[in-house]
Amino acid sequence: MFLVLLLSGCLTGVTTVLFGFGGGFMIVPLLLWLLSGPGSAPLAEDMGMHVAVATSSAVMVVNAGVATFAQHRAGTLRTDALWPLTAFIAIGAALGASVAGLVPGEALRWAFVVYLAVTLLNAVLRPGFLATARPARPLGRATTIVVGPAVGAVAALLGVGGSVMTVPLFRRHGWSMTDSAGLANPLGLPVAVAASITYVVAGGASASVLGAGHLGYVDLSAFVGLAIGSVLGIVLTRRFVGRMPDRVHARAYLALLAVVLVATVVV
Repeated sequence: MFLVLLLSGCLTGVTTVLFGFGGGFMIVPLLLWLLSGPGSAPLAEDMGMHVAVATSSAVMVVNAGVATFAQHRAGTLRTDALWPLTAFIAIGAALGASVAGLVPGEALRWAFVVYLAVTLLNAVLRPGFLATARPARPLGRATTIVVGPAVGAVAALLGVGGSVMTVPLFRRHGWSMTDSAGLANPLGLPVAVAASITYVVAGGASASVLGAGHLGYVDLSAFVGLAIGSVLGIVLTRRFVGRMPDRVHARAYLALLAVVLVATVVV
């Protein structure tokens, strides 16, 4: 199992660098599968999704932090778009994380599915994502104030980094896939931190059900394997940033979302 986590973590590190996913979209379905597979400890109904989302959030703290630092050192991070959007995302993340433990696990799972499906349809049917013909322009104040909290709340609630909302947003403002995906990592940090803290605290009341090896809802062994693999994936992939053609990059982003959508439904 640890080898599976390590390899999966490495893959999430690759997607963190190339697409700004942070790992949530891949980690949540993976952990749901592992938690329900043979040899796994039985969890009470609804516990599996909470453990998957909590562990995903904790891994994203590592992924987003390491990727942001690497981008900053390489000089590829567009810091001009980070403020005040980061602050509004953090506000939304705190709100979303505060109610996450109150939502049934099965409801979270299907909210995750709907979230992915709507994003895919929106990107494919509306112009502006697969190809950007307009010059890059900054987000307006109204967009920042309205979209920021929504991104933070949804991302924290579902255990994802928010890139599925911020990448299409920047694409429609004329930004390249490289810049859009790169911004998803620092913008995802407040979401990951807020969600992780909340799930650690909320899971304390379920310690007797979850058993040893958990910090709140976070599965510590899964976290370690995924985090180590993710850092390796980030280190190996960061040199390829900006080398993929923009249209190919956009199509690959949508294809990966489709794969995760199918996996979540099947699991």
